[in-house]
Amino acid sequence: MARESMPAWFYALVLVRRGDRYLLVEETDHGGGWYLPAGRVEPGETLTAAALREVREEAGVDVRLDGVYRIEHTVLNEGGARLRVVFAASPLDEAPPKSIADEHTLRAAWFTPAEAAMLPLRAEEVTALLALATAQPPSPLTVLRSIIR
Repeated sequence: MARESMPAWFYALVLVRRGDRYLLVEETDHGGGWYLPAGRVEPGETLTAAALREVREEAGVDVRLDGVYRIEHTVLNEGGARLRVVFAASPLDEAPPKSIADEHTLRAAWFTPAEAAMLPLRAEEVTALLALATAQPPSPLTVLRSIIR
């Protein structure tokens, strides 16, 4: 007997670091607040392409993916599952982040972890993820090949 398929959603979150500062975006959705550039992977899109796209759309910055900090799999109470990949990235140049609101975010800016802790954050996990990124180097991007084919 065949099993019923379970819906799954895939998300890319990106910790963009420049020196001791991290790129955060002030969101219009999800109750507002500051968060990492992040979003759902679109149909036909890879996790890495989604990560690059989300940073560009939400922060106006082009980046290079440097590695992976965390891969999370969560079974949801309402059925289905969520997979989130937290990427490490670096800006490709010194271009400033966007400062004019659009349909994606209100603005983006660089913050130290201490400065970020003083902001109205969308979720407390932002401070935990910044602490993670400050404390340890990311794993290489090749870790994705071993779990997602």
